[in-house]
Amino acid sequence: MFLPVWQEYRRSFALTCLSFFFGRNAFSFCLPRMENLLHTLMQTLALPQYGLSTVFVVAFVSATLLPIGSEAAVYGLVVLNPSLFWPTMLVATLGNTLGGAVSWWMGLEAHNAVDKLSNKHTELRALAWLQHFGPKACFLSFLPVIGDPLCAVAGWLKMPFWTCLSWMAVGKLLRYVVLTALLLWVLSPEWVAKVLQAG
Repeated sequence: MFLPVWQEYRRSFALTCLSFFFGRNAFSFCLPRMENLLHTLMQTLALPQYGLSTVFVVAFVSATLLPIGSEAAVYGLVVLNPSLFWPTMLVATLGNTLGGAVSWWMGLEAHNAVDKLSNKHTELRALAWLQHFGPKACFLSFLPVIGDPLCAVAGWLKMPFWTCLSWMAVGKLLRYVVLTALLLWVLSPEWVAKVLQAG
Protein backbone atom coordinates (compact mmCIF):
# COMPACT_ATOMS: atom_id res chain seq x y z
CA MET A 1 0.00 0.00 0.00
CA PHE A 2 2.86 2.37 0.77
CA LEU A 3 4.65 1.76 -2.56
CA PRO A 4 1.88 3.29 -4.74
CA VAL A 5 1.76 6.31 -2.41
CA TRP A 6 5.53 6.74 -2.75
CA GLN A 7 5.35 6.40 -6.54
CA GLU A 8 2.57 9.00 -6.67
CA TYR A 9 4.64 11.29 -4.46
CA ARG A 10 7.65 10.97 -6.77
CA ARG A 11 5.46 11.72 -9.79
CA SER A 12 3.86 14.75 -8.11
CA PHE A 13 7.27 16.04 -7.07
CA ALA A 14 8.58 15.68 -10.62
CA LEU A 15 5.54 17.53 -12.00
CA THR A 16 6.01 20.29 -9.44
CA CYS A 17 9.64 20.66 -10.50
CA LEU A 18 8.58 20.82 -14.16
CA SER A 19 6.01 23.46 -13.34
CA PHE A 20 8.72 25.53 -11.68
CA PHE A 21 10.76 25.53 -14.88
CA PHE A 22 7.93 25.68 -17.45
CA GLY A 23 5.46 28.05 -15.86
CA ARG A 24 2.15 28.22 -14.12
CA ASN A 25 0.17 26.04 -16.57
CA ALA A 26 2.16 22.97 -15.63
CA PHE A 27 1.64 23.79 -11.96
CA SER A 28 -2.13 24.02 -12.35
CA PHE A 29 -1.98 20.62 -14.04
CA CYS A 30 -0.17 18.91 -11.15
CA LEU A 31 -1.83 20.74 -8.23
CA PRO A 32 -4.84 18.39 -8.11
CA ARG A 33 -2.45 15.43 -8.15
CA MET A 34 -0.53 16.86 -5.19
CA GLU A 35 -3.79 17.40 -3.29
CA ASN A 36 -4.82 13.81 -4.04
CA LEU A 37 -1.43 12.59 -2.88
CA LEU A 38 -1.65 14.49 0.41
CA HIS A 39 -5.20 13.25 0.97
CA THR A 40 -4.15 9.64 0.30
CA LEU A 41 -1.09 9.99 2.52
CA MET A 42 -3.13 11.42 5.40
CA GLN A 43 -5.74 8.67 5.06
CA THR A 44 -3.01 6.02 5.04
CA LEU A 45 -1.27 7.43 8.11
CA ALA A 46 -4.59 7.72 9.95
CA LEU A 47 -5.17 3.96 9.80
CA PRO A 48 -4.72 2.24 13.18
CA GLN A 49 -1.91 0.01 11.95
CA TYR A 50 0.10 3.15 11.11
CA GLY A 51 -0.49 4.86 14.46
CA LEU A 52 3.04 4.58 15.81
CA SER A 53 4.61 5.46 12.46
CA THR A 54 2.39 8.53 12.27
CA VAL A 55 3.47 9.58 15.76
CA PHE A 56 7.10 9.10 14.74
CA VAL A 57 6.74 11.23 11.58
CA VAL A 58 4.81 14.00 13.34
CA ALA A 59 7.26 14.04 16.27
CA PHE A 60 10.24 14.10 13.90
CA VAL A 61 8.87 16.98 11.82
CA SER A 62 7.81 18.94 14.89
CA ALA A 63 11.37 18.85 16.26
CA THR A 64 12.71 20.68 13.25
CA LEU A 65 12.16 24.39 12.85
CA LEU A 66 8.65 23.82 11.44
CA PRO A 67 5.91 25.07 13.77
CA ILE A 68 4.04 21.79 14.26
CA GLY A 69 3.10 20.27 17.60
CA SER A 70 3.25 16.52 18.13
CA GLU A 71 1.40 16.34 21.43
CA ALA A 72 -2.03 16.02 19.79
CA ALA A 73 -0.94 12.98 17.77
CA VAL A 74 0.62 11.38 20.86
CA TYR A 75 -2.44 12.05 23.01
CA GLY A 76 -4.83 10.90 20.27
CA LEU A 77 -3.10 7.56 19.82
CA VAL A 78 -2.94 6.90 23.55
CA VAL A 79 -6.63 7.75 23.96
CA LEU A 80 -7.55 5.39 21.12
CA ASN A 81 -5.28 2.62 22.36
CA PRO A 82 -4.25 2.99 26.03
CA SER A 83 -2.15 -0.18 25.87
CA LEU A 84 0.24 1.73 23.60
CA PHE A 85 1.11 4.34 26.26
CA TRP A 86 4.79 3.42 26.68
CA PRO A 87 5.45 2.42 23.06
CA THR A 88 3.94 5.76 22.00
CA MET A 89 6.12 7.66 24.50
CA LEU A 90 9.24 5.90 23.24
CA VAL A 91 8.41 6.30 19.53
CA ALA A 92 7.53 9.99 19.99
CA THR A 93 10.73 10.54 21.98
CA LEU A 94 12.80 8.79 19.32
CA GLY A 95 11.22 10.79 16.48
CA ASN A 96 11.49 14.09 18.34
CA THR A 97 15.09 13.41 19.39
CA LEU A 98 16.11 12.49 15.84
CA GLY A 99 14.45 15.69 14.64
CA GLY A 100 16.50 17.57 17.24
CA ALA A 101 19.59 15.81 15.89
CA VAL A 102 18.76 17.13 12.42
CA SER A 103 18.46 20.64 13.87
CA TRP A 104 21.82 20.15 15.64
CA TRP A 105 23.38 19.07 12.34
CA MET A 106 21.88 22.08 10.50
CA GLY A 107 23.43 24.38 13.11
CA LEU A 108 26.80 22.68 12.74
CA GLU A 109 26.71 22.93 8.95
CA ALA A 110 25.59 26.57 9.11
CA HIS A 111 28.56 27.33 11.35
CA ASN A 112 30.94 25.50 9.01
CA ALA A 113 29.54 27.36 5.99
CA VAL A 114 29.92 30.75 7.70
CA ASP A 115 33.46 29.87 8.76
CA LYS A 116 34.33 28.81 5.23
CA LEU A 117 32.88 31.95 3.65
CA SER A 118 34.37 34.41 6.13
CA ASN A 119 37.71 32.63 6.59
CA LYS A 120 37.50 33.16 10.35
CA HIS A 121 35.85 31.43 13.27
CA THR A 122 32.56 32.97 14.30
CA GLU A 123 31.52 33.14 17.91
CA LEU A 124 28.63 35.37 18.85
CA ARG A 125 28.66 36.83 22.33
CA ALA A 126 24.94 36.17 22.67
CA LEU A 127 25.72 32.44 22.61
CA ALA A 128 28.16 32.60 25.52
CA TRP A 129 25.50 31.71 28.07
CA LEU A 130 24.72 28.48 26.17
CA GLN A 131 28.40 27.59 26.15
CA HIS A 132 28.41 28.13 29.91
CA PHE A 133 25.77 25.42 30.42
CA GLY A 134 27.16 23.14 27.73
CA PRO A 135 25.27 20.12 26.39
CA LYS A 136 23.05 20.05 29.50
CA ALA A 137 21.19 23.00 28.00
CA CYS A 138 19.79 20.58 25.40
CA PHE A 139 17.58 19.18 28.17
CA LEU A 140 15.44 22.29 27.57
CA SER A 141 14.88 21.33 23.93
CA PHE A 142 11.34 20.28 24.89
CA LEU A 143 10.31 23.89 25.53
CA PRO A 144 8.01 25.55 22.99
CA VAL A 145 9.47 28.25 20.74
CA ILE A 146 13.07 28.08 22.03
CA GLY A 147 13.58 24.30 22.14
CA ASP A 148 14.11 23.61 18.44
CA PRO A 149 16.46 26.55 17.81
CA LEU A 150 18.34 25.52 20.95
CA CYS A 151 19.31 22.26 19.23
CA ALA A 152 20.52 24.16 16.17
CA VAL A 153 22.54 26.54 18.35
CA ALA A 154 24.13 23.56 20.12
CA GLY A 155 25.25 22.31 16.72
CA TRP A 156 26.46 25.79 15.79
CA LEU A 157 28.61 25.79 18.91
CA LYS A 158 29.94 22.33 17.99
CA MET A 159 28.86 20.81 21.28
CA PRO A 160 29.38 17.02 21.54
CA PHE A 161 26.69 15.34 19.46
CA TRP A 162 25.96 12.25 21.57
CA THR A 163 25.92 14.17 24.84
CA CYS A 164 23.51 16.72 23.38
CA LEU A 165 21.37 13.93 21.94
CA SER A 166 21.19 12.22 25.34
CA TRP A 167 20.06 15.39 27.10
CA MET A 168 17.51 16.05 24.32
CA ALA A 169 16.08 12.54 24.70
CA VAL A 170 15.70 12.86 28.48
CA GLY A 171 13.94 16.23 28.23
CA LYS A 172 11.65 15.14 25.42
CA LEU A 173 10.70 11.85 27.11
CA LEU A 174 9.81 13.68 30.32
CA ARG A 175 7.71 16.16 28.35
CA TYR A 176 5.74 13.46 26.55
CA VAL A 177 5.14 11.40 29.69
CA VAL A 178 4.12 14.37 31.85
CA LEU A 179 1.89 16.04 29.25
CA THR A 180 0.15 12.85 28.18
CA ALA A 181 -0.33 11.70 31.77
CA LEU A 182 -1.79 15.09 32.69
CA LEU A 183 -4.16 15.00 29.75
CA LEU A 184 -5.23 11.41 30.42
CA TRP A 185 -5.60 11.37 34.18
CA VAL A 186 -5.69 14.91 35.54
CA LEU A 187 -7.66 16.61 32.78
CA SER A 188 -9.82 13.59 32.01
CA PRO A 189 -13.35 14.24 30.71
CA GLU A 190 -14.76 13.22 34.09
CA TRP A 191 -12.58 15.76 35.88
CA VAL A 192 -13.49 18.54 33.44
CA ALA A 193 -17.19 17.67 33.85
CA LYS A 194 -16.86 17.93 37.64
CA VAL A 195 -15.17 21.32 37.38
CA LEU A 196 -17.84 22.61 35.00
CA GLN A 197 -20.68 21.36 37.22
CA ALA A 198 -19.12 22.89 40.34
CA GLY A 199 -18.76 26.30 38.67
